[in-house]
Amino acid sequence: MQLVDNYQRRFQYLRLSLTELCNFQCQYCLPNGYRPNKDHQFLSLNEINNVVSTFTELGVHKIRLTGGEPTLRRDFIDILSIISAYPSIKQLAITTNGSRLLKNVDSWQQAGLNAINISIDSFSPYVFKQITGQDRLSELIQGVDKSLEVGISKVKINTVLMRNMNDHLADYLTWIKHRPVELRFIELMETTESRELFNRYHLAGQRMETQLIEQGWQLQSKEALSGPAKVYAHSDYQGKIGLIMPYSQDFCKSCNRLRVSSLGKLHYCLFGDAAVDLRDLLSSPEQKAQLKARVLASLLIKPEKHLLHEHNLGITPNLSYIGG
Repeated sequence: MQLVDNYQRRFQYLRLSLTELCNFQCQYCLPNGYRPNKDHQFLSLNEINNVVSTFTELGVHKIRLTGGEPTLRRDFIDILSIISAYPSIKQLAITTNGSRLLKNVDSWQQAGLNAINISIDSFSPYVFKQITGQDRLSELIQGVDKSLEVGISKVKINTVLMRNMNDHLADYLTWIKHRPVELRFIELMETTESRELFNRYHLAGQRMETQLIEQGWQLQSKEALSGPAKVYAHSDYQGKIGLIMPYSQDFCKSCNRLRVSSLGKLHYCLFGDAAVDLRDLLSSPEQKAQLKARVLASLLIKPEKHLLHEHNLGITPNLSYIGG
């Protein structure tokens, strides 16, 4: 059995959210900090293991742990160890705000982590604090360098583009000239809680793409298990530039990922208008046949594309809800 939808897209990549909690206050996600509406019980280690076991048997080879901030889980290293024990998992990645990176990345790597995305929305301390509510840029940069030192094979930087705040390409090129990292510009996405911010700061990634091409950057072929980024390289730079442009034409055509939230719901799209609850089938391995059947059935309702252009935002109130 393989995860294939009605449009012949194959899904080998699972984004698994561990928590909605986050300790940053990013303008585009949780500007007022995390404020729970109820006492959530996030997935247990046993439930996480059953999710991973099921999806690996359905052909998933890459798992990315997300949040909120996934490293806030006290059992985070245990989760890494559980997932890395599956030989079919070729890439175990996290997306993190970097707040615990410097002190812990060596132990994460030893537990099986081999890819990491760190959110750094500006290399200006002032702008970074303005966007994230945190004065920790220097610490995060040290954490990036430490990640490279301990042997994390794929290190990427995520920068959410915001017009007239962090959209000057030259500010980033010096930083990646001698670092083998991929710096990815992500278009600001509208959510139900960020409409006003979106209207004020959204910037199409094509502007960055045009500048890169004019400066001699070359589009690279996609790697297996890679996400939706268009990646550019230049012979004068160790680092690369990635562009994630969800508002571009045919963005969803190459979709290869599914999402399971920290509450055990399967989301077929970040901006889908429904989710399939899996949690009642996650407590016991004996329920695996039923779990597989429900996951496969959910692909029959996965739409061909999102409706962001029509400002149809689905059920996602903010990006911490199901892990961005």
